Amino acid sequence: MSRSGRRVLFMSMTPRDAHPDLNRDLTFVPSVCDTPQHLSPAQIDQYNQRGYIFPLDVYTSEEVRANRVYFDDLMAQATAAGWDAYSINGWQAQCAGMYDMIVEPRILDYVQDLLGSNLICWGAHFFCKMPGDSRRVSWHQDASYWPLSPSKTVTVWLAIDDADEENGAMTVIPGSHLHGQIDFDDSDAAENNVLNQTVIDATRYGDDPVALTMKAGQISLHTDLLLHGSQPNLSRRRRCGLTMRFVPPDVHAHNDWNRRAITCRGSDPTGHWPHTPRPEGETIPTRTPA
Repeated sequence: MSRSGRRVLFMSMTPRDAHPDLNRDLTFVPSVCDTPQHLSPAQIDQYNQRGYIFPLDVYTSEEVRANRVYFDDLMAQATAAGWDAYSINGWQAQCAGMYDMIVEPRILDYVQDLLGSNLICWGAHFFCKMPGDSRRVSWHQDASYWPLSPSKTVTVWLAIDDADEENGAMTVIPGSHLHGQIDFDDSDAAENNVLNQTVIDATRYGDDPVALTMKAGQISLHTDLLLHGSQPNLSRRRRCGLTMRFVPPDVHAHNDWNRRAITCRGSDPTGHWPHTPRPEGETIPTRTPA
């Protein structure tokens, strides 16, 4: 929607495609749930129209402390092995603590109201902005990066720490998901971008940006086509969150992106998503020198 209150739908005639050989369907698919159990009809409508829902309560204060202790230990092990604060990505197949957060029933209950009773998690990533971290995440769409089709991923962002504008909370552009694939440029080095894509003049694709401020233990939900990013964390507080990526089984993953999947609830009638069993303990991957 424009600043005047009228939604303006426009996009590049031929937006750039990060995976042009895959013929992906990057069209937003609205959620349809006649009898939601944990989200309200208004929340589902907001997801469809604005692309996100927040905040949703999940963990108790005692569980929040346990989650933080777990991440602190995992981060210490990762750092000792040569990884940085953004590197704990896709480790759910070998880290039991990540696995347990992914299959947490209170989280799955919310996601089920958006995607249905069969839930696959294909990936998880700790995004940890340390105090004084000058790197930003430029405006982008997750679906642009991922070799998946159709575009149905719901991302759960679990706050390990409190997230606010001062320490670089994720910020979204409501309604931008309705454009489908949006054109992007390669990020300039001057951006100091954690990723490598940047949507220029992104705010023209939706309403005024909204910072998803949350308390530790809360979650947000957003569609993979929603434009989002975050500013540097120039505060003295850490901002860590765990992203978990859920799809229904009819989504197809190319390039072996299905090999670390977890069937979290229900089943996979397609047989495309081999189930990863819960790992024993925490195994830190060996880092290959660049």
